[in-house]
Amino acid sequence: MKNRSLFKLVAVASVMLMMWSCQSTKTLTRDENKTTPASYRGSQDTTNSAYTNWRVYFHDDNLIALIDTALKNNQELNITMQEILVARNEVRAKKGDYLPFVNVYAGAGLEKAPRYTRDGAVEEQLNIREHQKFPEPLGDFALGATFSWELDIWKKLRNAKNAAAKRYLASVEGKNFAVTNLISEIANSYYELITLDNQLDIINKNIAIQQNALGIIKQQKDAARVSQLAVNRFEAQLLNTQNLQYQIKQEIVEAENRINFLVGRFPQPVQRNMAAIDSNVFDSISAGVPSQLLFNRPDIRQAEQELAANKLDVKVARASFYPNIKLSTQVAFQAFNPAVWFNPASLLYNVFGDIVAPLFNWNQLRANLNSAKSKQMQAVYKYEQSILKAHIEVVNQLSGIENYTNSYKTKSQEVDILNQSITISDNLFKNARADYGEVLLTQREALESKMQLIEIKQKQLSAQVNIYKALGGGWR
Repeated sequence: MKNRSLFKLVAVASVMLMMWSCQSTKTLTRDENKTTPASYRGSQDTTNSAYTNWRVYFHDDNLIALIDTALKNNQELNITMQEILVARNEVRAKKGDYLPFVNVYAGAGLEKAPRYTRDGAVEEQLNIREHQKFPEPLGDFALGATFSWELDIWKKLRNAKNAAAKRYLASVEGKNFAVTNLISEIANSYYELITLDNQLDIINKNIAIQQNALGIIKQQKDAARVSQLAVNRFEAQLLNTQNLQYQIKQEIVEAENRINFLVGRFPQPVQRNMAAIDSNVFDSISAGVPSQLLFNRPDIRQAEQELAANKLDVKVARASFYPNIKLSTQVAFQAFNPAVWFNPASLLYNVFGDIVAPLFNWNQLRANLNSAKSKQMQAVYKYEQSILKAHIEVVNQLSGIENYTNSYKTKSQEVDILNQSITISDNLFKNARADYGEVLLTQREALESKMQLIEIKQKQLSAQVNIYKALGGGWR
């Protein structure tokens, strides 16, 4: 009667604990905001350059070869691939947690009970056969299997497995984002390299022009038409221009080795076409609509999978408050003599069922739940941040393409005018209608404008590379 009353008391207490735990583990988080602006600059065209394969988007064969090599040899990308394998194994491990555990065992041993113990006293009175005493020491041979299974009625184990699966998918998206970044980084470095090649070519041409001008000035000085001051000024400008080439050469070496690092090889010359800076014209860029970023950007998709995993983590933490139900059984053949090992009388079996509920460690469980909720909110903010960042990147690069294109047109006109001015100033100087200061100034302005024109062209190309990345292109 007392046992029955105690059982009722335990049952009532368990029900009250479960009801209280349900109230104490309510989720206090919010859903993520997936809304995006309706369009970029009012356009509703859904054509999107992100769907273009990078081999088609980039027209330069040398650049395509570099990207191909990098996708095979880049160490950072290979590290990311290993992270994917780790995440995949985590899924397999979590999947095994909610499946039954079956173990097979075999064993052999000897046992001798002390005479003045209960077991020893029993053995003294027990005969194995007629007039044959119990052997001493006693052998023990066993062969059997154990089975245990935690009933996942609260889906704690299944949700943990699903969370691991979401993180595996997030690692895949992380790899895709790494590919996108790698392609854009190589392309930008490649265009920077050919920009430096063109700037070095401009400097060398200007050095030839200034050497010719210096020769003329020296002739005029010999003819007493100009002073030594004019010769010194022309010679100083020539030395200044010659000095520029060493800085450019150093930048070329660094740009080449930056590409070599990305493609996973030791320093060596990078094959490129210097004329590609003018001939490499991208197809028209189609940005589509902002909502397409949710599907095209790997970093947004990665953040989405991480958020889904954190939501499942909250469910796992909440389920930790509830009782666990575990079934276990053992079946074995156990005997003191191998001759009767598989005799039915040697069969041993048992079945157990356990219900375990937390009682005194609620503070720890509550802390774990609150941490899971906070991590979920972090994931919400990161997801929303990734959407905002992607949209701003697209708007910035679309604006950059337009502004750098217009800037290149106006700067080209300036360069044309200054090239004409060089010829005009030379003729005027030869006819004593302009002083050498005007010639020097015109040459300096022309050189600076040509260098700036190449830099603007690089920014224009870089914007076209970056818009491809910002739209989510390159990983397909």
